[in-house]
Amino acid sequence: MKIILVFIFGIVFPSFAWAQHDHTGHMMHEEAVSVSQESSMKEVVSFYGQYPHTRESSGTSWQPDSSPMEGTYFKRGGWDIMLHGYVFGIYDNQGGKRGKDKTFSSSMFMLMADYKTSVGTFGFRNMLSLDPLMGKKGYPLLFQTGETYDGIHPLIDRQHPHDFFMEEALTYSLPLSAKSSLFGYFGLPGEPALGPPAFMHRFSAMDNPEAPLGHHWLDSTHITFGVITLGYVLDKFKVESSVFRGREPNQNRWDIESPKFDSYSGRITFNPDKNFSFQASYGYLDSPEQLEPNVNVGRTTISAMYNRDIKNGNWQTTFAWGRNNKLPGLATNAFLLESAINFMKSHTVFSRFEYVQKDELFVEDDPMAGKSYDVKKFTLGYIYDFLHLKEIDAGVGSSFDLHFISDALEEVYSNTPKSFMVFVRVKL
Repeated sequence: MKIILVFIFGIVFPSFAWAQHDHTGHMMHEEAVSVSQESSMKEVVSFYGQYPHTRESSGTSWQPDSSPMEGTYFKRGGWDIMLHGYVFGIYDNQGGKRGKDKTFSSSMFMLMADYKTSVGTFGFRNMLSLDPLMGKKGYPLLFQTGETYDGIHPLIDRQHPHDFFMEEALTYSLPLSAKSSLFGYFGLPGEPALGPPAFMHRFSAMDNPEAPLGHHWLDSTHITFGVITLGYVLDKFKVESSVFRGREPNQNRWDIESPKFDSYSGRITFNPDKNFSFQASYGYLDSPEQLEPNVNVGRTTISAMYNRDIKNGNWQTTFAWGRNNKLPGLATNAFLLESAINFMKSHTVFSRFEYVQKDELFVEDDPMAGKSYDVKKFTLGYIYDFLHLKEIDAGVGSSFDLHFISDALEEVYSNTPKSFMVFVRVKL
């Protein structure tokens, strides 16, 4: 609960030496920002190396340096502190024969703090979510799979809620030169060096209230109970490796589960200039699914992110590919292409196209089980931010989905099932 108190404190006492970024990553005040204040913000310390702090995203992942870093910043006792968060209120209507509807809320609150000393930079990362309030079955999402709601039955055509504790991590980095450093990361929970930045931390995805269908091929390890990562940064390159617990979080979303270091991963990231970021990673996950305890997974991911700061806005596009090789079992792929553009500060248009090979759409005794089915999904959405305060943006929006499925699925789901969401969103 401590981050929620700090989150409220930052809203109630906005004079607490804060500086906020707008959608473009530039600072905003009610009045013009002074040159000295701009210089101060440029000195915000990065967690893992000698580079712009805007390069850092979820866990130890990188994004393009030009990416906006939304949130409220202030200094306290030598610490650089950032608060970030959002709350969605959503009406969700998933069409077709297996579609459901639901009204629910999703949220995330984050605090990051770092302290620079003569022997390196110490950091703390805290992230919480009230998603467990939506119930163990999460929310309806056609063709989504992964995890369980009761330890017995799988979640099918539903997105699981995130755990209350999304990240509790300690970090340390040691500069070796003006452009190189060593760093360590320990999280319980935390995020290992595997995959692109988690979807709720990508500008191209964060205003889309739906989780990607390829979530469990790309970035589902962003909440892992037990992570140790060691890495090396050399200017535009980062090489890192993690040991972590391979099992996905269970259905008890309010607790912290016991750490276990039975899995491993490695990732290479390259930011050639301020607008691009590329990563390739591989991970071995020991028994990730609670309902398939004897199945391990080899996961490979590649992603490319492009970001451009435009006048009164920002544009970001992400391409990602993930492959899960079940041991034993099928090898399946997921492709994602998503983009979001914010313009005139108040308007955001987002889109996403996915192609996923789904092999968990039917329970074990169903005659259609044990096969992989091709699913294609296109999403288009829009948000209008009608309120801009010192620390808060508030907006209303909607999204619409079209699904293109193989002939074998049409009898079960209907032909080209459609779905939509309407929502309000408040973010810090």
